[in-house]
Amino acid sequence: MSLTVGIAGLPNVGKSTLLNALTHAGAEASNYPFCTIEKNVGITPVPDPDLVRLEEILSPEEAIQTAVHFVDIAGLVEGASKGEGLGNKFLGHIRDVDAILHVVRCFEDENIAHAPGDPDPVRDVATVETEFLLADLETAERGLDKWTKEVRSGKGTGKDEEAAFGRALEILKAHTPIHEAEFDEKDAEILAEARFLTAKPCVYLANTGEDDPAGEGPLPMALAEAKGSDRVIPVSVGIEMEISELSPEEQAEFIADLGLSETALNQVITSCYQLLDLITFYTIANNKLRAWQLPRGRTAPEAAGKIHSDMEKGFIRAEVMALADLVELGSRQALQEKGLVQTVGRDYAVRDKDILQIHFK
Repeated sequence: MSLTVGIAGLPNVGKSTLLNALTHAGAEASNYPFCTIEKNVGITPVPDPDLVRLEEILSPEEAIQTAVHFVDIAGLVEGASKGEGLGNKFLGHIRDVDAILHVVRCFEDENIAHAPGDPDPVRDVATVETEFLLADLETAERGLDKWTKEVRSGKGTGKDEEAAFGRALEILKAHTPIHEAEFDEKDAEILAEARFLTAKPCVYLANTGEDDPAGEGPLPMALAEAKGSDRVIPVSVGIEMEISELSPEEQAEFIADLGLSETALNQVITSCYQLLDLITFYTIANNKLRAWQLPRGRTAPEAAGKIHSDMEKGFIRAEVMALADLVELGSRQALQEKGLVQTVGRDYAVRDKDILQIHFK
């Protein structure tokens, strides 16, 4: 399954326009709150120059990029956790994503409505994150109630679950997000099934004015100070929409003219990969070259499982080539002659940019 990123935030802050810019999804984007009622989904391939290099070397019949699914979730308002603005439905959509891209309005424009009044990125972020925390409180309370009843039933099960949800509830009551707490491996596994909103990695996209694409104005700077500059991506969503409609050559020229280094798509993907500590590995099979996403530190069988569960179950071994070696020497045969094609077993931790040929029953 590809990485899934939920685009969240207050109503009318540029989420649907951003989705269209990133994926050409064709989502409706208008100047009024709750333009989006149902979630919109867009899929975009991950730009990968290394895949292009491999395609040139290996000459497969087909080369397939890995992808990111972006889910534009309708705007959240104060009281969403209690159902305001169809909030419960919208919050439910967020539970299914791997990471959250929180879009925050960081520009002044009296012609574009902003429900809370004048844009205040710190206040606006707090409004949405409070709703996440309140929704998680309800989830923790329901979980604790369920497992307490199970323990009291005398069936001899549920004690570990009761303890885990009890601890989660205490943490949330202290206004602490789940991701800031430390849980042992057992508790973390139990709580993962609850899909807590505050457990999800989050990066903030400061939607800046078209006169401030680098995010150097007071509003994006205030957000960066509050959340950390490493977690805030300044993007003029309006400009990014214009960029997305240009050819690659025109995009590069336009971006350079603005004094920017890359598109919002590249920035968002890089940030999400860092948040989730993802790597890319490649497979070549049936004359098809393909890129895959994998959490760092996972083993060769787990990498095989990203392709198909049967491959993980029946894993025998994998042959591994390093991208740098293949680029330098130019062919698999040259690597074999130098002993650089490695045969690995079940304990091998896949490295970023490994090329795997997997053998399985």
